[in-house]
Amino acid sequence: MSVIDEIKRRYITGNIVEKLIFINIAVFVITILVSVFQGLYEGQINWLVEWFSLDDEIKSLYTKPWSIVSYGFLHADFLHILMNLMVLYFIGNLFLEYFTQKQLLSFYLLGTFFGGILFIFSQNYFPLFDGETSILIGASAGISAIFIGIAAYIPNYQLKLRFIGFVKLWHLAAIWIGLDVMALIGNNAGGHFAHLGGALFGFLYVKKASNTEIKIFDKIANLFKKKKKSPLKTVHKSKVKKKTNTNLNQQQIDDILDKISKSGYDTLTKAEKDFLFRQGKK
Repeated sequence: MSVIDEIKRRYITGNIVEKLIFINIAVFVITILVSVFQGLYEGQINWLVEWFSLDDEIKSLYTKPWSIVSYGFLHADFLHILMNLMVLYFIGNLFLEYFTQKQLLSFYLLGTFFGGILFIFSQNYFPLFDGETSILIGASAGISAIFIGIAAYIPNYQLKLRFIGFVKLWHLAAIWIGLDVMALIGNNAGGHFAHLGGALFGFLYVKKASNTEIKIFDKIANLFKKKKKSPLKTVHKSKVKKKTNTNLNQQQIDDILDKISKSGYDTLTKAEKDFLFRQGKK
């Protein structure tokens, strides 16, 4: 089997996290090839980055509206993409233990979208350098949405870090946010505003799921729901059994999450872990 065939197989059989990683790597390689063939001089931007990155001017959205999302698949250099994809791999797979693959993709894309909105807002109302224009690239806003979203859902979940020991997820999330806040006075303030925009989306979306008073994302969430076609014939079926099973499953999920918040994920039995895994695949 050739390398190309192996990559295709891994992409097809991989989960949404692995697919996003493959897509980001592919775009990064294509970007490098374009730069090589275009023979760019220092300070120049290749046409692919120029066409799919997000400009700081609002009027640019009229000429390339897709850039409000497409910028989330571009990266500046190897270290940039390496750090982003490492976080996406570990946090993304943790996210999938509690949410579905469609939900992760929604967090990634909508986090990228709201990060782009905050970037444009910050550059126009809190510009770092007067008269200068800048562009936004990178998956950090989408990853921030996933990271802060799962941290808001299971804040007391503990991760074991080498040389440090067990650390609660909300502690790591607080550090993640704190670094972005401190970096707002640096040379990449717009980029860090985008990270905070994605993080804010992830936090509010998860809180909305557990608190009906927060309704800001209801209409957006409905865009990702499949509309049911009107049937030719209406058939009335009893929903008592389905409702009962749903209530029992939700009660079991709540009990397990309560156990995680008190004692950590590692204290779960194999049966409880398997149950959470099955619920996440639904």
